[in-house]
Amino acid sequence: MRERYTHGHFGTVVDDHASRTAANSAAFLLPHLTADQELLDIGCGPGSITIDLARRVGRAIGIDAAPEAIDRARRDAAAGGCQSVEFRSGDVYNLPFADATVDVVYAHQVLQHLAEPVTALREARRVLRPGGILAVRDSDYGTMVHDPHEPRIDRWLELYDSVARRNGGEPNAGRMLYRWVEEAGFAKVTASTSTWTYCGRQSVEAWRRLWTNRLLKARLGRDAVDLGLATRAEIEEIADGWKAWANDAGAFFAFMHGEVLARRPADG
Repeated sequence: MRERYTHGHFGTVVDDHASRTAANSAAFLLPHLTADQELLDIGCGPGSITIDLARRVGRAIGIDAAPEAIDRARRDAAAGGCQSVEFRSGDVYNLPFADATVDVVYAHQVLQHLAEPVTALREARRVLRPGGILAVRDSDYGTMVHDPHEPRIDRWLELYDSVARRNGGEPNAGRMLYRWVEEAGFAKVTASTSTWTYCGRQSVEAWRRLWTNRLLKARLGRDAVDLGLATRAEIEEIADGWKAWANDAGAFFAFMHGEVLARRPADG
């Protein structure tokens, strides 16, 4: 395998991903969508964004390498009565589509986990029709800021960076998207940024709970220990740091996402 998904598919991780919408995760793409397009969402996870996008285009297809994510996506689509969406298992390096067959390829928080993001982008270019739209968005862990200052969160960020890189990813992908898309041979490449912000009791607690569970119950903490980057005792201490931060009434956390829109050239 080229890489290992650092976040894993623990319950709270999938639940957090399932709370994402087209409005909070694909706003930069929405003005370019029309009712006659076929859209492919690569690395769709539990499919909440895909389902939302399917209501804005003619048809949407989500693919993901994790069977449990695809199962969740299919259940949620059925429960929501969305008939213009389909979910399949698939590999971003070998998309199960013929050349030049889709109008839009979208990828959210995917390229940061790939050892070969430019290869995946070239594969996305292959399946796009000439003039078709590419839309990619990724977070940038190097831009994460928090208040009040908590040294154990600093250590968490350092540890996450190390684990993600050992797993084959690039945690600062947001700032690199423009370069990667250019290298993959797209045209009319434009970049923008947006942020996610966590403040207020409910938002802060949800963010704290997500990362505490990733450390104590999901893959991140296990990988850190297995790779010799931390002890189990340190993992638990970092989780306590998240709790201490979240208990402050003025707790604040924010970070940047890089966003890129581009087109498949008409001649290639």
